This record gives sequence, C-alpha cells and structure tokens, in this order.
Amino acid sequence: MSRLPGLLQLLKAIRSPSCSHYLFGAVFLVRLVALVRLASSPLLFSSGSDMQFYDDWAKQILHGQWTDYQAFYGLPLYPFLLALLFRIFGNSPFIPGLFQACLDAGTAVLIFKTTVHLLKPGLGVSTKGATITGILAAGGWCFFVSAAAYSAILMPTAGVVFVFWLLVWLIVRTESPPTPLRCLGYGVLTGFAAMGVATILFLVPLFLAAIFLRRTTGPRWLGAMVLLIAGIFVGSAPCWIHNRFVARDPVFLSAHSGINLWLGNNPEATGYPRFPGLHAGQAQMLHDSIQQAERAAGRTLKRSEVSRYWSAKARGFILTNPGAWLNLLGRKAANFWNAFEYDDLGVIVNLRDDRVLFPGLHFGLVAAFGLAGAVFSWRPFSASRWITAAIALHVVAILPVFVTERYRLPVVPGLLVLGALGLHRLWDHCAKLDYAKVAPQLGVVSVITLFVAIPRYDPSLWALEAFNAGRFALETNDLTLAENHLQRARTLVPDNAETNFALGNLRLAQNNPAGARDFYEATLKVDAQHKGALNNLGVIALNAKEPVQALDFFGRALLLEPGNAKTHYLLAKAHELTGDRDKAQSEAARAAELDPSQPEYREFKERLNDK
Repeated sequence: MSRLPGLLQLLKAIRSPSCSHYLFGAVFLVRLVALVRLASSPLLFSSGSDMQFYDDWAKQILHGQWTDYQAFYGLPLYPFLLALLFRIFGNSPFIPGLFQACLDAGTAVLIFKTTVHLLKPGLGVSTKGATITGILAAGGWCFFVSAAAYSAILMPTAGVVFVFWLLVWLIVRTESPPTPLRCLGYGVLTGFAAMGVATILFLVPLFLAAIFLRRTTGPRWLGAMVLLIAGIFVGSAPCWIHNRFVARDPVFLSAHSGINLWLGNNPEATGYPRFPGLHAGQAQMLHDSIQQAERAAGRTLKRSEVSRYWSAKARGFILTNPGAWLNLLGRKAANFWNAFEYDDLGVIVNLRDDRVLFPGLHFGLVAAFGLAGAVFSWRPFSASRWITAAIALHVVAILPVFVTERYRLPVVPGLLVLGALGLHRLWDHCAKLDYAKVAPQLGVVSVITLFVAIPRYDPSLWALEAFNAGRFALETNDLTLAENHLQRARTLVPDNAETNFALGNLRLAQNNPAGARDFYEATLKVDAQHKGALNNLGVIALNAKEPVQALDFFGRALLLEPGNAKTHYLLAKAHELTGDRDKAQSEAARAAELDPSQPEYREFKERLNDK
C-alpha cells in the first residue's frame, strides 16, 4: 500500500502533459507534414547519393549479406537499423523518416529543457520568462531548414544530433559528479552512437571534465573514468569485435577515416569536400579509394592498410607544407562559421524546390546570435559554459576533415540555446533602459554578423547547388529543368568533370548520342580516368557499330575497375562484332562469373557457346 501514492502521482503526471509534451507534439507535427510532402514527391527514393549508399547497404543486410569479411569501410549502425526497420515495416523510407521525426522533436525538447534549466529562478529569471525563452529556442530548431531536411531523408544526422545533446543535457542538468554507474551508462550510449557517427567520441573530454571539476575524490575520479571508457568499448563492441575477430583486422570502428583525412588535407583541399582523383558519391568514392590504394601497393590490401595508405598521404602533406596546412585549417574554421551552406548532397535545394520544406532559419543567423550569446551568457549563466565547450569540441572534431552543412548541424541546438540566452539578456537590458549594456551587446552581434556573412566568391561553390538540382531533375526525367540547371553549373565551372558527364547523360536521354559524345570527351579531358564516361563512350561506339573504338573505351575502363561485370559483358559484345569469338566467349564467361544474378550475362554466354 505504501507504493500506491507514488504510483498515483506517476499516473497523474502521465495524464497531465507538460510544456515539453506539447512542444514535442508541435515539432513532430511540423516534421510529419514535411515527411508526408516528401512521400508524395519523387525525392522519397533518392539515387546516386549517400542516401542510396545507406539504402543499398541495408538491403544487402536484409538479403543475408551481413558482412564481406573485411573491416567496415563505413560506419554500420545506421544501415543495420534501417535493415531492422525494413524487416519489420517494409522497404519504404517513410518509416525511418517517421522515427527520425520523433528524434528531431526530442532534440527540440532537449533545447527547451536546457534553456529553461540555465535560466533557473535562482538567477533572478521568472519561470514564465524562462519558459518563453525555452520555447523560442526550440522553435528555432523546429523551423531550422537544414534540420527539417536531414530529418526526412535516409541519413543518420537526426539521430546523432539527438544523442549528442542528450549527453550534454545529462551533464548540464546537475551540478553533482556523475555516479560510477551513470558513467558506465554514458559510455555505453556514446560508444553505441559512435558506430553511427564517430565524431560523438569528442564529447568524452566533456564527461571527464564533469567528473574532475565537480570535486570527485581521486579514487572515484579514476574509477568513473575507467567505467566511462569501458562503457564506450561495450557500446561499440559490435564494430570492433566484427573487425578484429571476423575480418581479422584491428580497426576500432571503420577504416574509412584515412580517406576522410586525406580529402580534408591534401594540396587541392579547400575546406569543403573535394575529391582529387576520386569520384563523388560515398559508394563510388570509397570504392575508388580502395582501388587506388591497392594499385599503389600492387596487391590486395586489408581495410586498415587502405586507411594507413591515405593517412600517410595526409600526414605527408601536413609535414611538408605546414604553412599551407595552417592556412587550410584557418579556412576550414572560417567555412564552418560562414553563412554559406555547402550542402554536398543537394538535399536542401531539392526539397525546397519540390515544396517539401517550410521556409525557416538558416545557419548564418543562428551562428551570429549563438556566438554572441556565448559571450554574454558566459558569466551570468555559468552552466552555459558546458554548451560552449560541447560546440567547441564538435568544431575540433570537424576541422581535421572538411565542412558540410550536415557536419555542422550538431552545433545548431547549442547555438540556439546560447542565442536565446543572449536575447533574453538583451530584452532584460532594454526593459530596464540600461542602454550602456545594450550597446556593446548589439555591437558584438554586428561584428560577428559581418564575420559570418563574409561572401564566398569561388564559382565552384555556387555551381554545386545548380549541379545537384540538375542531377536530380535528370534522375526524375525532367529534361528541360535538368538542361537549365546543368548549363548554369557549366557556365560557372566549365571544366568540372561531373557536370560535363551529367550533361552527356542528359544528351543520351534526349536521344542525341553525338552531343553526348562531345560532353563525355570533355569529361575525359578533365578526368582521363572517369569510368562512367569511358563506359558510355563505349556504348555509343557499340551502338554505332564501331567495335574497335568500343574495345578501346571498355578496355580502358577495365584497367580502372577489373571486376566490373557489366564492362566485361559489353566488351564481349564488342569482340563479337569484330568476329573474335574466343575473346567474346572469355569476356562473357567472366561477366557471368562476376555477377551470376544477371540473366542477360548468362544467356549471352550460352548463346556464344552454342554457336
């Protein structure tokens, strides 16, 4: 009977929704509307992008291919979770989007709770004032355009942002040191999330600081630290156990860190994604990176060896060009805080053009008020320093690689909290007519706004949006729109291989093989190893009954990718046209061997054998 009052209180709390519940429902509703709009558009099933990379990986898992017996070359948590959802609910991307909408609404609640906690009544702030400020901060997340875009598509961004700020909230909400058991739990959650996005491991110093600065005794501090690290290993165990004992390769999470380091630190790096000698798109880029490393070594490599190859190239650039590297590091920092949105996947522009997203806030405005808020909340709201530290740690995690809109999205909730604190103080000073304090705060906001708004003049940055929009229009067979966008991208950057290749594909869709050939040849002038252009030129030559030219193009493509079954099949058809039956049979057999699931390869091989 003694437990009955407590149970009644719990039931009463459940029946009486708080502001957090209403806020969760409101943000979830906004995300759901966007998701329903997405479901009725051709954007729901994306192709040729990072979303397709995760979708393909999840479907391989569904078909029983859990591993290729090599260390993971890409973080596996998200595709495995997708596979689980696909198994239960079917293969539609709508269900993952629904779960991500819940996580994004949860992030809004964390922003609200954190803001209200920092504005606690002990600091002279009324409960009503704190609540209004918290709703303002959470509303900024609700209508932050990038958050809405990345919560709707097949990407792990919404999940990692939620877990990131959940962990920060667990530190901020109390001034006492975390207990050993909680340290173990925090470590498990951090390690588990790191299998989806590894940068979350940069929050570990925040936990160590919380343990140390909150006056834990020496033995307890050491024990808590050990349990935190042990929890990380427990949470990430599926990754390192697979890599160490199944793949027999000593990789902790994923071996693709080496290529990411090289992409962010090479002579052509700009601070934004740039792929010298590699093709864009996660699947193709990872595949190219393995092939190039193995070609350089002259043998098949373990994934850890591939990673070391690219890491060594990055370190070589840094050590031999320290001045250029420091300049690059400064450029990355400037890129991170700049209002320019480098959306490498083209998600925002495509969803906006298809009327999926609501109008809303962008990074530049949030960064200006957030950075100013960090300055003016540092002393009056001392707990806000944890928020500032979390943001700084994420920036440190990003600077070794490159800056994109999705990579900097995790700092936005913290910037919204700090910006709301700064606006609350500005309002308070204005209400008290304390203009001596209003003026410097507005001055700091103005200076930071000028810094954030420094324009980007590189035409290749402005061409990205047009290229992504044109590529999507081509995928959805809107040839007129594709022509407009791709020609605009080519006007800005005439010598971009991928833009010329996309225009070649557009000409093929327009039944203009001569025009397609011109653009493919322009592609090869920029990138002589562009496999797509070589293959498509081979197909054009094959259709034009020019087998000798086709043999040359397919042969060059096979030198770059010897295991491509389709290229072997096309090469067999070219040999058949030249009358070389033996080579045609050999190539057809090789195509059928490499990809036995394709009936056309098998049928062609059998037809040649029956002649």
